[in-house]
Amino acid sequence: MEPLAYTTQHARVLPEGRELTEANVEELFEAAGALRRGHFVLKSGRHSDRYLEKFAVLQYPSLTVEIGRRLAALLEERDPTLVVGPTTGGVLLAFETARQLEASLDRTVRGVFAEPMERGTRGLRRGWPVASGERVVLVDDILTTGASLDETARAVRAAGAEPLAAAVIADRSSGPVELGFPILSLGRIEIESWTAQECPACARDEPLVKPGSSVS
Repeated sequence: MEPLAYTTQHARVLPEGRELTEANVEELFEAAGALRRGHFVLKSGRHSDRYLEKFAVLQYPSLTVEIGRRLAALLEERDPTLVVGPTTGGVLLAFETARQLEASLDRTVRGVFAEPMERGTRGLRRGWPVASGERVVLVDDILTTGASLDETARAVRAAGAEPLAAAVIADRSSGPVELGFPILSLGRIEIESWTAQECPACARDEPLVKPGSSVS
């Protein structure tokens, strides 16, 4: 079947002549309206004129399927039996990546998620069995500090397995993230940020938006 261009009426289309399978990661975010422009305060406290709203991408099944296909392609050589993602975005990514791996490996691959526990930890809380020989890979949306992947890896280790690798949609880390296994990405998106004192938008007295709040 020929790949279809992304033309959902609720999202921006890809540039004319581009197929969904040909788009780079930044174009996928752009197509979903997920690369926002304005004046934002990030979790770090720094300010930026661009912000990645990852859930704006994952609301579109066609984009989620394409992202899952690419994540599965990165992880297929690890021959995984279990895909684990951190809540919340990792729930969709683990399911779709596992579904794609089932098709390519022609056998069962499970997709589960690691939920927050007390004191900044995560766990596999739904009674999912993890065999001693389980081949586990991790998926996540955006890599910045690697904290959510680290928590997910700890949850997998607590269940008796060792992660073989991880794959993320976009790498936004400012330096190497070392978690004891390879971390692969579909692409890198550079977003400049400043302290409040250095921020050009602050100097222009532009309204500040905290992503995830009711202010838009």
